Amino acid sequence: MPGTGQQRKEKPDTSPGDGDVPKFVETLELALRALSTASATLEELAEIRKLLDGMRASSAVRAADPLTPPRSHRPPLFVREPPLPRIATYSQGMHGFGHIRRNATIAHALRGAGTQAVILMIAEAWQAGAIPMPQGVDCVTLPGLRKEADGGLNARFLDISDQELITLRSKLIRKALKTFQPDVFLVDYLPLGAGRELVRTLEHIRKRGRTRCVLGLREVLQDPETVRRTWSTDGTLEAMRDYYDAIWIYGDPAVFDPVREYGVFDGVASKVRYTGYLDQRPRLEFAGAQAAQVLANLPPGRLALCVVGGGVDGHALAEAFVEAELPPDTTGLVVTGPYMPAEQRQRLLHRAQRHPRCDVLEFVPDLVPLIDRADRIIAMGGYNTICEVLSFEKHALIVPRVHPEPEQWIRARRLQDLGLIEVLHPDDLTPRALSDWLTRDLGRPPASRSRVDVSGLTRIPALLAGLLGVSFDAAAPVARAA
Repeated sequence: MPGTGQQRKEKPDTSPGDGDVPKFVETLELALRALSTASATLEELAEIRKLLDGMRASSAVRAADPLTPPRSHRPPLFVREPPLPRIATYSQGMHGFGHIRRNATIAHALRGAGTQAVILMIAEAWQAGAIPMPQGVDCVTLPGLRKEADGGLNARFLDISDQELITLRSKLIRKALKTFQPDVFLVDYLPLGAGRELVRTLEHIRKRGRTRCVLGLREVLQDPETVRRTWSTDGTLEAMRDYYDAIWIYGDPAVFDPVREYGVFDGVASKVRYTGYLDQRPRLEFAGAQAAQVLANLPPGRLALCVVGGGVDGHALAEAFVEAELPPDTTGLVVTGPYMPAEQRQRLLHRAQRHPRCDVLEFVPDLVPLIDRADRIIAMGGYNTICEVLSFEKHALIVPRVHPEPEQWIRARRLQDLGLIEVLHPDDLTPRALSDWLTRDLGRPPASRSRVDVSGLTRIPALLAGLLGVSFDAAAPVARAA
């Protein structure tokens, strides 16, 4: 009291000091675990958890335990409200970049459609590292697999057997999905994966998981006889029936209707939705600096572009192009693709050196800036190339693969019948034939987008929303059922 000379007796401080805070937190955690198995109420447990969270976040705890990293200010994905949808995609690789490009394009569309989707792509390592990826997308990579001319599978780089490689890839895929726990698993083209590497993963999902499985197919697969024969014996029909919740066909049935033409979808027709072709113009947004540099190096004037897919069987077309006579105001550019054999590429480079206005590039991570820049395109007839031609409404001469797989020939003829492209049979391929087409007055570019449905990338987010029972974009066009 004042004036008495007596001092107030302070109560002892029983709060933990800075050095005791970690031990105190540890004691509370032990108490929480004990109470979790005892008769504590939910409210009591919640209070202790709240106290623990506050103490872990305190400056005293961080100072006393500098090895513990600070917590992110963002809550974990699984406790966010509403939770962010998780999407996993699979592309098998083997040959060509068509499958991974298709999935990357879809991932970009989903990210841009307001879904806030967390997207994990499963793809071969060297392919995933070679093409630009959209923001917010990452990859689990697989060791490379090569498909031989006889249909056999071999390791592309590793000195191991095909079965060892398939087992390794299968375990990587299964572990990735078990950990990531996607809401949707989008598989491109092969419902059981390369070498049936998805079988155990799909079985696990069906028995224990909540993941919705979607099979994505291009519109033309092969000739009807081959599809009926192989699908009836390789487990494809059973896989679509037993493992998949939906089948998205990336095409316009007015061009080619696989349900009607193949006659193998009877048992799963209710799962089929036609998305329309995939508009490739949005890929300009993430094509990257390398594409910009390629464009900057082009001389002014008109551009004739020759693309041959992955390049494994594109040498004949590329060689005819570099030997063709170009119009006076036109520069020619060939992109060989990474799979063209080295000796063929070297021969092509040697011949192009004699042509003052023709150049050869081995690989471009994303072709769409060149497609956009080109005035005329000479190409093989793979799905992605055709989508690029339709999306950018370009004059195109397609020299499709005919043997051993007629997929490109079937697609090209259907689009030729609609007046959207011109087609040259590979038996008629000569430098003169290409020169004649390049010098001919073709008139206005075809109005492809008004003739063919290319709304796939706006429909897919709505299809995804339907699978998940949520709403992303009510204005998206409706996909057609089979």
